[in-house]
Amino acid sequence: MSSTAATDTIRQHPRRLPPEMVIAFGCIIAILTFGPRSAVGVFQLPILSERGWGSDTFSYALAMQYLLWGIGQPFAGAMADRYGSARVLTVGLILYSSGLALMSWAATPLTFTLTTGVLMGFGLSGCSFNLVIGALAKLVPENMRGLAFGAGTAAGSFGQFLFSPIAGGMVEHFGWHTTTIAFGGLMLCVIPLCQFVASAPMSAEPKTSALPQQSFSQALAEAFHHRSYVLLVLGFFTCGFQLAFVTVHFQKYVVEAGISPQVGYWAFALVGIFNIFGSMSSGWLSGRMPKRYVLSFIYISRALVTFMFIMLPPTAASAYLFGALSGFLWLSTVPPTSSLIGVMFGTRYFSTLYGFAFLSHQVGGFAGLMISGWAREAMGSYLPMWWLSIGFGVFSALINLPIVEEPVVRKDALAAA
Repeated sequence: MSSTAATDTIRQHPRRLPPEMVIAFGCIIAILTFGPRSAVGVFQLPILSERGWGSDTFSYALAMQYLLWGIGQPFAGAMADRYGSARVLTVGLILYSSGLALMSWAATPLTFTLTTGVLMGFGLSGCSFNLVIGALAKLVPENMRGLAFGAGTAAGSFGQFLFSPIAGGMVEHFGWHTTTIAFGGLMLCVIPLCQFVASAPMSAEPKTSALPQQSFSQALAEAFHHRSYVLLVLGFFTCGFQLAFVTVHFQKYVVEAGISPQVGYWAFALVGIFNIFGSMSSGWLSGRMPKRYVLSFIYISRALVTFMFIMLPPTAASAYLFGALSGFLWLSTVPPTSSLIGVMFGTRYFSTLYGFAFLSHQVGGFAGLMISGWAREAMGSYLPMWWLSIGFGVFSALINLPIVEEPVVRKDALAAA
């Protein structure tokens, strides 16, 4: 018998909750933690008006948040694999809560970057839906993982849709100071829910074979020497590149094209709504057909949707259509990407390996923001960036096709056999 990812057993929740309930609690955590982060743009105008800063100060802090979230994700994942997900989620929530609350006292660009960028960035790496996905991978049966990953991703998107109007209404009626403090307090209220998605520490996991357990360094070496994992990580870079560009610059592009700003706002709102259906559909398909085909279809579809958008005359209808179709493809890459990591390497170091994949995603987002800002200023148009996004989509569609969807066969197992 060979020691492969296929022999990886499911770690039962200590309270033996049904997997459906574990997924439900994971979705609640994803909604509550992803919501305030996605609504942070609501605070931009009141903060800049009160502090007298330029938009570059706000943008720099958020760029740092985006990057540090990615850098912190592999470390948070490693801690979750070693000590259990509940502890890491709790620490992440404390950092996230502190960053949100302390925003109201950040009176200088430096302190604003330290709170909104550093504290919230590292906090999100420990409590975002990525950690929830890692916990679900260990707590639900393999045949339900794709659906669980889709549900967790869709829940984060619903939090994005839900908290945007909540934040706007609270800022209007109570001010941005009170709103950020309230959101910080809400994050502390999420901490008790972490126990319902608590994966077992590594020391408490049952051994699945008589062979020696794989070490952390061996797991990383195995993954980064595995061709399919490297291709998967490279493809995820494109996802971050495309999403960051559209998130930050789509509404400005719409206005510069002569379309009403309200159209841009509502078109982007469609992204959040349709992402719920896209993520759930992707998760469902990931359990029923080759996951590499699902990923390739998503990336090539993004390229086609973008091509259609820039070729059509700029109208409200084309903006709404782009928002709906892009939303359906928005985070639908997460369920098949997560599922492939589980298939190839099992769940023992899942959070760590997914963390490195997510780091690639965030680096892609950082690159997308840097290049798009430079291109707009240097060339006076976003068109080169749209074409670059299309090119990356085609590239990722192609490199996902050779991925082998099989558990890795380890050399020590073959020697023992």
